Amino acid sequence: MPKVQPMDAAPMGGRARSRRVASTLNEINVVPLVDVMLVLLIIFMVTAPMMQRGLDVNLPQSRRAQEINDQRLYVTVPLSFRKEHKVRVGDELVPFELLAERVRQALRWKSEKQVFLQCDGTLSVQEFLDVTDRLKEGGVENVGIVAKFPENR
Repeated sequence: MPKVQPMDAAPMGGRARSRRVASTLNEINVVPLVDVMLVLLIIFMVTAPMMQRGLDVNLPQSRRAQEINDQRLYVTVPLSFRKEHKVRVGDELVPFELLAERVRQALRWKSEKQVFLQCDGTLSVQEFLDVTDRLKEGGVENVGIVAKFPENR
């Protein structure tokens, strides 16, 4: 609320002063504070990336390095497995006797030793377990069984 100040006596020969109205400052002026804070924010945003510095490392190069890919490895056991004793590892046809070694080579650079097994539905449980045991010999930790959804649902 504004305060009304009393009138001063008029000086000699002068006019009388009018009433003065002065307001008190009840609020803090935050505009300069916001300006300073924005300037400081910009300074820190510009200088922070300059302060973080990592180590400079010259990595060695290899001619025989293999690219790391995280693709799934599928092992397919067709119905012809009963006669030919061959399975398909990815796109490669592999004899059953060499399955463990071939899977070990395929999983050598992978962090997860996981294989997805696709078996023909008419194979016996014993044939399925023989393939699974051979995969475990090859270092496979998890064997996922691939199945398809019934179409009637």
